[in-house]
Amino acid sequence: MNIAIFVVVLVGFAAFSCVLAAIDVRTHRLPNRIVLPAYPVLVALLMLSCVAGAPWSAVLRALLCGAVLFGFYAVLRALPGAGMGGGDVKLAGVVGIILGFLGWVPFVVGAAAAFFLGGVFALVMLALRRVTGATRIPFGPFLLGGAWCGIALGITSYVQTGGVTT
Repeated sequence: MNIAIFVVVLVGFAAFSCVLAAIDVRTHRLPNRIVLPAYPVLVALLMLSCVAGAPWSAVLRALLCGAVLFGFYAVLRALPGAGMGGGDVKLAGVVGIILGFLGWVPFVVGAAAAFFLGGVFALVMLALRRVTGATRIPFGPFLLGGAWCGIALGITSYVQTGGVTT
């Protein structure tokens, strides 16, 4: 795989993550004008990475993972009393794509880590009496934090296996 292209993806995703996390913490919104353009840009860059040598199966897996995570969050949003917002659903698709490109294990770890991080935060804030059960907590930062856990695992695995994706 052409590492330079994937480094561009990661640097762009880092900036994207910082901007969206800050906006979500401040406003409890993940703006469509930032999230939606990430889909075609990310897919184009990942396809370019395949043209440069990454396996095409990685893009197919990425698209499948993006659809699965989007669908899972859409179901969570549809549940009665759900606190999941529409922006979280749309962001989940982007996160699924980038994690899926790295492999199945980074995808599962990143998706699960979001809920673990969000849960730990909520429990700590409840214990400190900074929030109540009714307090809205923005989930975007935890979704992005979980993504970075999966990305870190994927990069570590990639380096250790000499480029074989999981």
